[in-house]
Amino acid sequence: MIRFYILIFCLLASGCSLKGQSFADGILEFRKQYIEGLLAEPRHPISASQVKNISFYAPNPHFCVWATFTETPGSVPFMVPTHSGKQKPFREYGTLSFKLGDTTFTLHAYQMVDLVNDVAHKDDLFIPFKDMTNYETTYGGGRYIDLSVNDVKDGKLLIDFNKCYNPYCAYSDGFSCPIPPRENFLDIEITAGEKVFTH
Repeated sequence: MIRFYILIFCLLASGCSLKGQSFADGILEFRKQYIEGLLAEPRHPISASQVKNISFYAPNPHFCVWATFTETPGSVPFMVPTHSGKQKPFREYGTLSFKLGDTTFTLHAYQMVDLVNDVAHKDDLFIPFKDMTNYETTYGGGRYIDLSVNDVKDGKLLIDFNKCYNPYCAYSDGFSCPIPPRENFLDIEITAGEKVFTH
């Protein structure tokens, strides 16, 4: 899964648009590479025959927003339950405050404790979240966004919900996917990004 996260980080680095491409074209290219990454994953969360069951909301720039980033100094590691019943240690790195419409929301960004001393992954930020579309049009267990500490510029960080994706548990059993903490439940419908996987 680590190799898959690297791919997601590289794709997210393109921001809300890609040079020479429209916003929609950039999102469609992201999704193409995202599916290629799923198929290349050695643990095979999906097969080529299942790609037709992956679906997304139409690209929507409304859900590409700038957030104010606030670091959380001295945060204490805590255990996050997963869908397999196991627990994984994370620490809060900071909070992201952003507006959708006239409402301000907050998401908490985490780092996996097992990776903070890994040179290749020490800057990884993991944002698992739930919203009001879960169990309706999106996976009930929530969705993920991967970012990097290096994405923070002058106290701001770009969140593009069009690039949020399902955990492997949405496709198949046998994976230990972190369950979004209650503090990352958004009281709004995030009608962007990946939809529920239809088996």
